[in-house]
Amino acid sequence: MAGAVETQAGRPPSIQTQLSATRTILMSTVAALGGFLFGFDTAVINGAIGAVRDTFHASEWALGLAVSAALVGSAIGAFFSGHLADRLGRPRTMAVAAALFVISSVGSGLAGSLTTLGFWRLIGGGAIGMASVMAPAYIAEIAPAHLRGRLGSLQQMAIVIGIFAALMGDYALATQAGSAMSVSWLGFPAWRWMFFSALPAAVLYGIGSMLIPESPRFLVARGREREAVEVLRGIVGDTAPSKVLEIRRSLTNVTVPRLGDLRGRRFGLLPVVWVGIILAMLQQFVGINVIFYYSSVLWQAVGFSEQSSLAITVITSVTNIVTTVLAILCVDRFGRKPLLIAGSVGMALTLGLLAFLFGTAGLDVNGHPVLQGTRGLVALICANLYVFCFGFSWGPVVWVMLGEMFPNRIRAVALSLAAAMQWVANFVVSATFPALQKAGLGFAYGLYTAAAVLSLLFTIKYIRETRGKELENIEHES
Repeated sequence: MAGAVETQAGRPPSIQTQLSATRTILMSTVAALGGFLFGFDTAVINGAIGAVRDTFHASEWALGLAVSAALVGSAIGAFFSGHLADRLGRPRTMAVAAALFVISSVGSGLAGSLTTLGFWRLIGGGAIGMASVMAPAYIAEIAPAHLRGRLGSLQQMAIVIGIFAALMGDYALATQAGSAMSVSWLGFPAWRWMFFSALPAAVLYGIGSMLIPESPRFLVARGREREAVEVLRGIVGDTAPSKVLEIRRSLTNVTVPRLGDLRGRRFGLLPVVWVGIILAMLQQFVGINVIFYYSSVLWQAVGFSEQSSLAITVITSVTNIVTTVLAILCVDRFGRKPLLIAGSVGMALTLGLLAFLFGTAGLDVNGHPVLQGTRGLVALICANLYVFCFGFSWGPVVWVMLGEMFPNRIRAVALSLAAAMQWVANFVVSATFPALQKAGLGFAYGLYTAAAVLSLLFTIKYIRETRGKELENIEHES
């Protein structure tokens, strides 16, 4: 790519600008493939969960732990990915994640017990965690300020498309075979093919990671400024040398960052790191992944058939995609903080109504809530409105902010810590939901409502707007 930059030097600035933008979008898209696998791998369990339970005769707690094993791996992968990225570089770390995705997909599809399935899901989780850090970090570091919000939102767009692809695949496989338990191709039941289906995207991610250039900020940190100028020339044109000087000034040293660099005077960490951690955890505490991990089981519990429940889940994922497109169009126009505030208000209202509907519903002989009359339709609409509110705000905007809010010298390691804590929060929400479901869906959704209210208060008090600012300028304000 660096060679292509030199050949365009004599072309009109408008054409050069268009080529630079196109190149930056392509680089960001490759990084966002990790987000696609992130969404795909976390959601693919949705269609298989009932079949996994019946195949291995799993209890509710054992099933919850197996489903959540990927989240434990994600926390571990996210925690170590920042250090790995500062050692190997961003694209090489993406290649490692791609290899783990391939291994996990094959292992999960061939698992002979719930324990081995949990192990392979743990490995896949490590890849998810790495991808969740690398995409926002890399995109933030290569994108010019006027495009950074939209390109950063590609991470969430890729995640929701991955979720949609996984759910559509689950639906198609279950429909083709008759059910997730029924035998499909080569004698494997459909639920095993659900795990195998991640292979093509994982291979493509690995190939793409070997074709994109290194982050210029990583190159400057390692003293490779000539290479950084070549990469930046393809992104910002003739201002590349001065941009390298700005980056150099923002890096107080060129040593590999460590967790110790995140220490602050109060509460053990720098204030900006605490803000990033809490922001990341609140994104999960509002309960969004309950919709995507357990929605098939949830809708069956309130009276919908398996086929209808899978179809509803696919519709919900389409809603998520549409609203993420809305976020991409708005994030650089209206800013990050207004979208977070609007999303928090909408989530609090919709989750509160869901808590009321499930909390006041009657119960069948098995203790499952029964939404009689129009209550089922209202709950369905409400759940999709909740996804809408999350999709244009806390879904994409949190990833944008995590990629741009930390100083250059600690970005990867700080983002890795925030993402690790996000996955811990995801694990807590996902692992406890089966038990909360037994205790009462009204109580579960009441907890998520409280988290949405907290997210609103936190955003108003602690989140600073970063729209249109260069990373080096954001750093001076941190």
